[in-house]
Amino acid sequence: MRIAVCQLAPTRDSVANSDAIATLAQSAAADGARVVVFPEASMYQCMSSAAELQEVAQPLDGPFVTGLIAVAAKADIVLVVGMYESSEGERPYNTVVVVGPKGLQGSHRKFLVYDAFGYRESDTVQVGTPRTDVVDVDGFKLGLITCYEIRFPECARNLVDAGADVLVVSSAWPIGQGKEDHFVTMVRARALENTVYVAAAGDCSPTMVGRSHVVDPLGYQVAGLANEQGHVCADIDAGRIASARETLPVLEQRRLHLM
Repeated sequence: MRIAVCQLAPTRDSVANSDAIATLAQSAAADGARVVVFPEASMYQCMSSAAELQEVAQPLDGPFVTGLIAVAAKADIVLVVGMYESSEGERPYNTVVVVGPKGLQGSHRKFLVYDAFGYRESDTVQVGTPRTDVVDVDGFKLGLITCYEIRFPECARNLVDAGADVLVVSSAWPIGQGKEDHFVTMVRARALENTVYVAAAGDCSPTMVGRSHVVDPLGYQVAGLANEQGHVCADIDAGRIASARETLPVLEQRRLHLM
């Protein structure tokens, strides 16, 4: 299966963002991608106020997701896209949706939010209930992770225990001293310790690191971008996963009864 990670800089114009998503998705599909992954909050610029985000937030059957379904149907692809989902409270959910030609296939509400480095994301979004969200696409299982959640090894491991072959990360990773290295390191670590592919799509706004990339089950980057808008593709190979787990049988060697 070919997967693409797309990098863009969402603005405060949700219609323009939808158009940019459609353009990048079509370009990735033309390169043979079956799954196309977009950053966190691709619907609307992240780190906006709670009131602003709640105003633009939509339900999962709203026009934003409906438009994604139309894009997926036209190109016969599966899209993984970050959005703001309306809630009954004062803050929306930071949600990633998985949509295919026939509709919504899954979703993930971010439950480990970015309350770190002097920022409090919990002041602007509703914290989701912890869940293990895995979606099957063409025989591969995608485990859904949103940005800051990549820092938590147990989050990735729970997804792998639920059958994930590929960890899909939608991210808007803020710049800062050492932060780009943190992102790349965390993505590689989650791949290595679980012997899975990790496909991470990043926001390339001026305040974000970008660095969308795909890492294989032994931690090698097989495709990547710097901070430019665009996409790159990588082939997900079940044989590569099996071979990595034979070479590096860390999942098999766990001794959970000692913990």
